[in-house]
Amino acid sequence: MVISELAERSGTPAATIKYYVREGLLPAGERVGGNRTEYGEAHEHRLRLIRAMLEVGKLSTAAVGDVLEALDRPDAPIAETFEVAQRALSRDAVPGVSEPSPHALARVDALIDRAGWGDCHDNVGRGIAARAIDAFANAGYELPDDYLDGYAGAAERVAGADLSAVGNLADPTDMAELMVIGTVLGDTLSLGLRRIAQAHVTSQRRLPSTTQEVSS
Repeated sequence: MVISELAERSGTPAATIKYYVREGLLPAGERVGGNRTEYGEAHEHRLRLIRAMLEVGKLSTAAVGDVLEALDRPDAPIAETFEVAQRALSRDAVPGVSEPSPHALARVDALIDRAGWGDCHDNVGRGIAARAIDAFANAGYELPDDYLDGYAGAAERVAGADLSAVGNLADPTDMAELMVIGTVLGDTLSLGLRRIAQAHVTSQRRLPSTTQEVSS
């Protein structure tokens, strides 16, 4: 297909497709004589992947490039590709934020130990969680351990769902790609479902009113 067809099928303007090619995110099409350049289904698939990471995952162009580079290494272990995706997403999730406090890091380390995640003390999520704990404290809310433990339990169940989906695939390339997509878009999915769940739980419980009637 020519670029106009690729643009129509993928919902991506031709100028944007050319930009992705210039940035090295999308392979160039094949020259077939004159000024005609043809693209295939692989280009369309890659375009949809790029747009998902940019538009839904909110990654930077540089981070998308890192993830795609990892995916394009056929001999790279899936775990290594997954780590690249985690680091790319985590880097863009907390730009320009100060380093977490030692107190918050210690609380995350204790949480990791309580959850039995003993080999995860160097994961990029440690710093992200610690920054969140600091932000809660700065807003006047010191999170109790049972609150953090509840989040850890929910996170482990979500991670189990991620790995179960990957385990249902036979092709290692598909497995690596789903690990990346699940990492990039899973946060957005979790956010949406959490909002729905909050509304449901709130409707099931009687919470005290934020206003009080004042008797005259």
